[in-house]
This record gives sequence, structure tokens and C-alpha cells, in this order.
Amino acid sequence: MKAIQFDRFGGPEVLELVEIERPSPGPGEVLIRVGAAGVNFFEVLMRQDRYAVTPALPFRPGVEVAGTVEALGDGVDEFRIDQRVAAALFIGSTSGGGYAEYVVASQEIVAPLPDAVSFAEATALLVQGLTALHLLRQNPPAGKTVLVNAAAGGVGSLLMQLARRSGAARVIAAASSAEKLELARRLGADAGVDYTQADWPERVRAANGAAGPDLVFEASGGEITAASLVLLAPFGRLVLYGPLAIQDFRPGAAEVQALIFGNLSLRGFALLPLLRADRIKAELGELFELAARGALRPLVGGSYPLQRANEAHAALESRRSTGKVVLAP
Repeated sequence: MKAIQFDRFGGPEVLELVEIERPSPGPGEVLIRVGAAGVNFFEVLMRQDRYAVTPALPFRPGVEVAGTVEALGDGVDEFRIDQRVAAALFIGSTSGGGYAEYVVASQEIVAPLPDAVSFAEATALLVQGLTALHLLRQNPPAGKTVLVNAAAGGVGSLLMQLARRSGAARVIAAASSAEKLELARRLGADAGVDYTQADWPERVRAANGAAGPDLVFEASGGEITAASLVLLAPFGRLVLYGPLAIQDFRPGAAEVQALIFGNLSLRGFALLPLLRADRIKAELGELFELAARGALRPLVGGSYPLQRANEAHAALESRRSTGKVVLAP
């Protein structure tokens, strides 16, 4: 079968299409014919050796797939051949390998996929969907003004929709272009600001009756992170998630002063410690059900064949993509 791997660190060109043996499912495992594999920004950083963990080389990336059941290992009785499923490979012992035509996954991390949800849409609800779901569980938005930075991205686009469903009083989107902000408005944002403009914090306040937001979800990094902290309303909270949120963020005197005198909170978020294999099917089922009946719109920002994985990475790396980028073997 065909798969993508890299045997050195570098730019998108290090991603190579290779031929490897098709895996066979062991006891309790499912062999999935991949219909779509999600591409994530942390995989871009891994390819560059800029991620928190350096992968052993050669490395085959890909931690989320959707497709159909090709074969069943011994002891698997909850799935059937040709059934549509999605697999959260990042929860199990599998370290990667989703950028491929076939993948094996433990039945514990495989969930049934409704016909109304495409394979590409399903991948948008795995890493990104679970991230948005747990971000809001950890930081309830009910009755609050919520600012979502990187609002047109995979997590941001879902956060806005789920925050609205969870009772947010106002949802403000921040993104880097007029096109991305228009997309955010179509997804239900009350207002949008372009955070490439120097006066974007003032525009956020103007969109919220001269007040700062109560809750900011931040994954952009750099100066955006520092400005988001100072922007908060009294007793507000800034939640940092994603690998970019910690890059080039060095709180200075202004940020520390804002924290102290504004009674502000700075909170981190990591998805993996919050996930449990015995709950993953129910959590994915919740997201899939919302998408199937049109109550949640997962965005697919680009689909690339497996042999063009380098182009998919380049799109993410350039920050020009919106929604979920996928590979369709």
C-alpha cells in the first residue's frame, strides 16, 4: 500500500510517497480503508523538528482517519465489513501512520460514522472537534463574551459554533483576512476583527460596548497572545491551546500588571490528558450527531491526494488555509 513518511527534517519536500506492506488487524483491532486523513499543524512542526517531541525517523505522520472497515481482528464484534467509521489514532498506542491507504486501529478508538457526515468532515471532528468540545467543558462560556482567535481555523470554526450552542452571550471572531472574517460571520459570530491591524484590540472593545471579552481562546501566538491578555475584561480568562500559543510569548511587566490588577486568569489546555478511551465513542458520537443534523458545520478547507501531502503541509504552513485540510488517498 501507499503511505507518506519522512526520513529527515525540513520543508514540505521531505514528505515522500512510499510503498509499504498493508497491515493486518490483530486481536481487538480494525483495519480501515482510509477515505480521508486529517492534516494538523503540529505535524508540520514535527516535520520541521520544532514540536515538543522529536519523532524517531523514518516517521509516518497522521493521527486521525475516517473510512470504511476492511477487515476485523479476533474479538471484534461491534463493527462490520464496509461500515463507515472514524478513528482517533492519537488516543491509542499508534504513534501515527494515518497518511496512508490503510491503517489499523484498536476498536476502543474507532467510532461509527453516520452517512450524513463525509469522511473529510469527520476528520475535522477528531483532533479539532474534541479540542473544541473539551475547551468549552473546561471553560464554560454561558453568559460571557467570548473572543475566538484564529477563528477560521479547524478548532476556531468549531469553537464559535459550540460556544454559541453553550450559551455564550456574544461571540467575537478574530482572524487575518476579510475572507476569513466573513466565513466566521456565516458560522454565527456576532462580530469580527482583523488582528493583523494594529488597532484590533480597540475594535474588539468597540464590538462589545467598549468592554473587553470575558473569555479568550488563543492559538495564534506571539504578539496576539500578549495583546489578548491585556484586552480581557476584569476577572476574565485567557486560555492557551495549540503549539503556536506558546511560541514567542514572553509576558512582560504590562501583562503581569494586567493579570494582578484585573484579577485575570491565564490557563493552559492540553487535550490528551483529558481523553479517556472509554468515553471517546460517546464524545465523537455527540459531535457526529450534531454534524449529521446540521447543528454543527465542520469546515473542510482543502482536500489533496496522498501523493500531494507536501502541498497540504505547505497550505497549513503558509496560514492561508481555512477549516480542515485533509488527504484523500
